Amino acid sequence: MPIDSEHGAIYQCLLGENEREVAKLWVTASGGPFRGRTRDDLRDITPAQALKHPTWHMGAKISIDSSTLMNKGLEVIEAHHLFNMPYDKIEVVVQPQSAIHSMVEYADGSVKAHLGTTDMRIPIQFALSYPDRWEAPVAPLDFRTLGSLEFAAPDEKTFRCLALARHAGSVGGTLPCVMNAANEIAVAAFLSERGSYLGIAECVEAVMSEHELQGVQKVESIEQLQALDAWARAEAEKHIR
Repeated sequence: MPIDSEHGAIYQCLLGENEREVAKLWVTASGGPFRGRTRDDLRDITPAQALKHPTWHMGAKISIDSSTLMNKGLEVIEAHHLFNMPYDKIEVVVQPQSAIHSMVEYADGSVKAHLGTTDMRIPIQFALSYPDRWEAPVAPLDFRTLGSLEFAAPDEKTFRCLALARHAGSVGGTLPCVMNAANEIAVAAFLSERGSYLGIAECVEAVMSEHELQGVQKVESIEQLQALDAWARAEAEKHIR
């Protein structure tokens, strides 16, 4: 049972439906604290600024990943595996209010959306209670005070990590492992003020490119992935900027 809010939402939207009639999975993103900014705006971003997520309260690593859209890229890869869905049927849409946790579009044009309060206790509780629904652990969403719901396409040119993650997932094999390891090193460097905010994506892209030049491998063992994880981390340290 998925417990991340996006995948839990998709799971609930799929309940009772024929999976062969699914046209698209819509994974929603808040857009993070820098939605609408340009690359020039992001050159001098500090860790303190990047940690201020507009709608969710999370740990440091995931907050940075949310701001770079890497977290959304990882969620796209997860959705591909969890729901056996090809990447061309998984789209990301920015929904700044974080009221819609994800949606499923069907062949007839109908769309099911999962809405709820921005609180992880809801999807976690459903994973525990399924197939039953227990009493709400938080105050439910009040549509009378919600206001408007906005939607926008993600800016993958400014926030390169989403495009990098989609590429890694599409190529498959050992590339997602390398991408993830490089990102962890780049984010840690940024949080410790050894690296820059824009340098996160640049570091990840450099390590991914090097791995692709050497040859992406078919995943065969945990030991293979551990060795590549260690290689990617060491390689990433060379590209901290």
